[in-house]
Amino acid sequence: MMDNKPQVYCKNNKKTLNIDFGTTILDVYDKIGLNLPYQPLCAYVNNRREGLNFRIFGNKQIEFLDYTRHGGRMVYMRSLFFVLWKAVEELFPGVSLVFEASISNGYLFNIGLDHEVTLEEVKIIRHRMRDIVEQDIRFHRVECTSKEAIELFRQKGLADKANLLETSGALYSFYYTLGDTIDYYYGPLVPSTGYLKSFDLVKYYKGLFLQMPEPDHPDKFCEIEKQEKMLNVFKQEHELQKIIEMSNVGDLNRSIQNGQASDLIKVSEALQEKRISDIADEIKNRGNVKIVLIAGPSSSGKTTFSKRLSIQLMANGLKPYPISLDDYFIDRDKTPKDENGEFDFESIYALDLDFFNKQLNKILEGEEVELPTYNFHTGSREFKGKKFKLSPNMILIFEGIHALNPMLTANLPEETKYRIYVSALTTIRLDDHNYIPTTDNRLIRRMVRDYKYRGVSATDTIKRWPSVRAGEEKWIFPYQENADAMFNSALLFELAVFKDRAIPILNQVREDSEQYSTAYHLLTFFKYINSLSEEELPPTSLLREFLGGSSFKY
Repeated sequence: MMDNKPQVYCKNNKKTLNIDFGTTILDVYDKIGLNLPYQPLCAYVNNRREGLNFRIFGNKQIEFLDYTRHGGRMVYMRSLFFVLWKAVEELFPGVSLVFEASISNGYLFNIGLDHEVTLEEVKIIRHRMRDIVEQDIRFHRVECTSKEAIELFRQKGLADKANLLETSGALYSFYYTLGDTIDYYYGPLVPSTGYLKSFDLVKYYKGLFLQMPEPDHPDKFCEIEKQEKMLNVFKQEHELQKIIEMSNVGDLNRSIQNGQASDLIKVSEALQEKRISDIADEIKNRGNVKIVLIAGPSSSGKTTFSKRLSIQLMANGLKPYPISLDDYFIDRDKTPKDENGEFDFESIYALDLDFFNKQLNKILEGEEVELPTYNFHTGSREFKGKKFKLSPNMILIFEGIHALNPMLTANLPEETKYRIYVSALTTIRLDDHNYIPTTDNRLIRRMVRDYKYRGVSATDTIKRWPSVRAGEEKWIFPYQENADAMFNSALLFELAVFKDRAIPILNQVREDSEQYSTAYHLLTFFKYINSLSEEELPPTSLLREFLGGSSFKY
């Protein structure tokens, strides 16, 4: 009877449809009268992302996602990764393909040839990928015991995937097939390769660069940006990971299970401290640096970094003096407004650039000035007799989202400035073809910190995240290559440490909340990662900024 059939509510057009048991999401799309601007790639089913081949056996709420939605782009990306892997495996049997970095509006892979990949080889791979897309081959999801999947991956020489499943401890698992090629991906794929018509593959330095369409215009390609400094950071991290034999989560889990986590923490923390020390040495050796400018996206650990850098500067005989950029805000009633008519406090024009540059020039010329204090209650600048004069060997430390923007210090002598970009560039992979997005790592950091120190729920933190990210895209990322130094604040083991803190917080996000899809996505990562106690973290660890127990005062 009709009443016994599952009922589907489509969030996109607010229509309800009764369906047969086992109907796929794609069939629902064809029947419910919805026309998205672009082809649907996946859907949220009760706020969990599922592939279009997902079958429905009960009442569900569905929201279809195309390429203009972040969830849709992630499904498109993973599916293209599989097509790339199939092409490489067929053309170069026995050769590895390893994800290197999400960079320059695309994805960089290293192909394990005994020589640098040539332009002709890239052309051949791209041509084979286009053939695979034109053939419209179906992706198949195969469910089985983890033991069966592990044995299959080992037979195929995919030890990274076998180790991931073996160390995560799940009883059942799955894998995907594309013709004769197998692979593993933690999330859904599109139904078939015919969905993936828009992409390009080019040579980028020594690797393969997979170019994606623009988020808002799937028929156009994102421009490839030169990000040499960022790429060098990723390269250095991956070289280090090779030396300590820890490039993926399976390796991390083995280390934890074998009781080697203590050494891993000590080595990782020591390497971070060495990098900070090297930056302090370079500032000292330049001789004429008087201003250090530190910028980076949310939850990168900029505050702890600046404090640890100050210690290393003091060890070099310098006197760091922190000054808050917030004290240079213009009066609130003069603050620019955003497109919604709200005060845009993240705009660089919320700062009094002219006054800031004039005061800093006076300081550099040896004059005494009265530093301002911004009263956030009244929304106005105040002067409380805080006199300041630059003394010998003193270094001014500025930390803020606009620190690398040339407009901030346009009128200051270039030789007096040293710029540092700080970000949590997650370099450890789930396996060779599945990476952990840097933004997810930072969101986990912020969520744990906000819950502990501000009483903010995971739901509210996730809700605010898109606006935070929009501000970063506008005011931080365009200027990251201006940095004299880049510091990666991510630690190889940190997700293992955050796991026991984050899971209970994420589990509080209600299934009927729009934020549940993000919470569920983050929980998916933690299923693969063994937990690690935070007890052995030193009190100066950058992670203490988010977890608590730091010896620094914030």
